Amino acid sequence: MKKLALFMLAATPALWSAEVFEAHLGREKELPGGKEADGIRGDFVLRNDLVEAVISHNAPNRRANMSTFYGADGMSPGCLYDLTLRGAANDQLTAYCPAGYGPVSYVRIVEGTPKGESAVEAVTTAASHGGIYKRNEYRVKDGQQGVFITTTLRNETDKPQKVGTKSEMTRFNNKGDTVDGIFWVDAVNPAHRCGYAIASLKTEGVKNWGGDIEIAPGQEVVATRFFAVGNSPAQAVGEALAAQGKKVGWVKGTLKSEQGPVTTATVAVPFTKVPVPAYPNDQGEYAFRALPGPLELTVADLGRAEVKLAVKVKAGEENRAETMLSAAARIRFEIADEAGVSIPCKAHFEPLDQEALKLDLGPKERAHGCVDQYHSEKGQFTVQLPPGKYRVVVVRGPEYGHLAQEVTVEPNKEFVFKGTLKRLVDTTGWISADFHNHSTPSGDNVCDTDGRLINIAAEHLEFTPTTEHNRFFDWEPTIQALGLSPFIKTVKGVEITGSGQHINAFPFEPEAFVQDGGAPVWNKDPRVTALTLRRWQGERADRWIQFNHPNLTDMFVDRDGDSAVDGGFVGVGTMIDGMEAQNGGSTDILHDAPFKLARSGKSLATKVTQCREFMWRQLLNQGHRLVAVGVADAHAVYGNGVGCWRVYLPSSTDDPAKIDWAELSPKAKGGNMVLTTGPFLQVSTADGKMAGNDVSSPGGVELKVKVQCTDWQDINRVQVLVNSRPDPKLNFTRETHPQMFQDGVVKFDQTLQVPLKEDAHLIVVAMHETMDLKTGYGTSSYASMRPCAYNNPIYVDVDGGGFKANGDNLGFDLPLSNLTVDQAKVLLEKKP
Repeated sequence: MKKLALFMLAATPALWSAEVFEAHLGREKELPGGKEADGIRGDFVLRNDLVEAVISHNAPNRRANMSTFYGADGMSPGCLYDLTLRGAANDQLTAYCPAGYGPVSYVRIVEGTPKGESAVEAVTTAASHGGIYKRNEYRVKDGQQGVFITTTLRNETDKPQKVGTKSEMTRFNNKGDTVDGIFWVDAVNPAHRCGYAIASLKTEGVKNWGGDIEIAPGQEVVATRFFAVGNSPAQAVGEALAAQGKKVGWVKGTLKSEQGPVTTATVAVPFTKVPVPAYPNDQGEYAFRALPGPLELTVADLGRAEVKLAVKVKAGEENRAETMLSAAARIRFEIADEAGVSIPCKAHFEPLDQEALKLDLGPKERAHGCVDQYHSEKGQFTVQLPPGKYRVVVVRGPEYGHLAQEVTVEPNKEFVFKGTLKRLVDTTGWISADFHNHSTPSGDNVCDTDGRLINIAAEHLEFTPTTEHNRFFDWEPTIQALGLSPFIKTVKGVEITGSGQHINAFPFEPEAFVQDGGAPVWNKDPRVTALTLRRWQGERADRWIQFNHPNLTDMFVDRDGDSAVDGGFVGVGTMIDGMEAQNGGSTDILHDAPFKLARSGKSLATKVTQCREFMWRQLLNQGHRLVAVGVADAHAVYGNGVGCWRVYLPSSTDDPAKIDWAELSPKAKGGNMVLTTGPFLQVSTADGKMAGNDVSSPGGVELKVKVQCTDWQDINRVQVLVNSRPDPKLNFTRETHPQMFQDGVVKFDQTLQVPLKEDAHLIVVAMHETMDLKTGYGTSSYASMRPCAYNNPIYVDVDGGGFKANGDNLGFDLPLSNLTVDQAKVLLEKKP
């Protein structure tokens, strides 16, 4: 049944008929599924023989994911949340809100519809909407591959009223295009084989629908559209053309090669100057409807010769064609670890000649082909490529070595790339973790959830909590489906997000079929949010509360941004377990001021940006024991994927499948963490105390410092910070202390004498000083950062009276909000 639905055509005999019901009393399981499915208990399921849709019901705080409400009130009851071919479980639509979104008075089933039709209406009364009555009706009719949407606006006041009629549609990468008044979009990941098209059918009372209009007193305006869905944009456009009453004919075809059906090609349909793509199904079959006349189709697939196909469409008839394509030029990978076990990994492709220069394996949001990389959940995979010469590099995170080879990919042939990825860095007793990442349920990104998890596995992260925006969610079912349980451990969590401080928290238990999976709502006061999360679903000892990319000025100095010291949100530091000192972008742990002057993006204007790492060091000296965390905060696979900042945590097991967060939690809360873009840094005292620990030691301590790097990274500096200040006597570089550095996997392995006259916290920084060596093959765009690692502080009590912070502000007052460029320049000129 499901396979049939994936290739549903209007000509297919009806298997179901039109109906509508409220998803409750056990029928919640009938809500449509898919990448962007957002239906919950109480929503309305509207379906006919070909499609199924979800209309959001009127409930407090009803909203789709964050793409529809972040930074605004943004509640969206009475909107089209999901639309997919019936039985396909392939929804790619976050939300479509005719004439905008906002509160409604009621959403209900329309009674008395003709046989073969069903409808839902969402009404906002004039009394609750500034005198403007608004009604959206969603209707399905058997035999029609989409939803008819009729919007009625009526001015019930005695004065002219301006009303917005722009519809909100989220979230697609491509801006779409227009075919005969039909707007279409493609799925973010074309491999999902789904497209949408919106056709205007009739407009009454106004000429230009879609912008701001003026409605006279007592006037009513009505617009009817058809929202089509297909297994490709071309199919959706064809269905929209048919709904407009235009004469159309069928174009159907099969794509084959000597190896069998071709399922990865795109058939470009020249409806307009911008071709509309059609996609084959698992049998290599494609189908769409088009206007009568000649069409020249272009069939293209990576690694194959392009084929032109001329067809002549006749109204009411079918045109069928079978197209033979050449064999694909491709690389077949067989990658294993030293035990011969197939492992997740990532391949980079660097074109070396003109033939291969134009390389685009796919959108940045997916793992299986993103720009010039391919991420795989296993070591056996195949990548089709344009013929040419490439430098191919295969990696699996910063603990493994790399495989590099120059490859010539010949037309119609397969090259086999075999190799063993060796684990070079010994992290026994530690696991790698990233506490903050996202996929499509978060809404501010459209990265496939399976893509995110493959990305995580390929970068060798072993513990990654589920932290989608504003909803309790669980990655575990996807981990299991991908066969990644031996490689990744997760716990269910959330990032609570609003227009101020964002907070991560875990573990929690998602509640099925309710708003936000049962998560609480963000509060502007982070103390309220933190306390709510601490107690939600009952307090538990392993609950982790974390500030994400914090504005430390707001939190600890000037909470209302009026440039006056007010102490921030007093006490908030004691209510959290950790804060992100590193969130993707920089290696500024040794920066010498709490702010930087830099140009913003493409603008030539200079702006003041905070240096969070410096401010963290200042706050440590004020007695705030803030545990530093390094994260990727990834929202894509390529360009903003995981693979930059991460942490290492001590663990009793090195087997990801056996990781127990209840065991890790007290270690994380105790600051037993090292932050890194790759180098594995170990710092301990003579008696084995590590990051986050307290030590009583008159006169100073010995620090054992060991740094390991894979064969594509290096460090050339080790610097000890004493009470957040770089000690010039404890600064070691390859140039000044060549005897202390090595060239193998172990780059530095020394015992350092650290004399102390007063209590001090100690941080060791290991890094590459210059930008000539980057983090190499990390997925994130931040892979251009220097290799860098540092530990959370070790606190040394010198006088035996317990550790006391020294209050040193490092030469700068804690910075206020809204610091101007001129003010910053003056402070920098006075810098000690």
